[in-house]
Amino acid sequence: MYKLVDIVSARIVSGFAVHLVFEDGTEGIIDVEHHLQGSALEPLRRNRELFESMRVNPESGTIVWLNGADIAQDTLYEEIKSVSAIPA
Repeated sequence: MYKLVDIVSARIVSGFAVHLVFEDGTEGIIDVEHHLQGSALEPLRRNRELFESMRVNPESGTIVWLNGADIAQDTLYEEIKSVSAIPA
């Protein structure tokens, strides 16, 4: 059975690059700009202050923003695992 791996720490590095740490120790820096599409996520691309409101929601285990937007942690986890993420 597949278990979601929660994000335990997240910080903006620069631009739309974020450093994520998952509960299993996996970590890396990925650019999330390509995820910022759709009604909830697009405003994050246009409003820097809103993008910088990013935090980890411990209940959902992923990153969220003040406008209610989030990106599924499994999507971010797979991206970090499958791409050559920049070392932290």
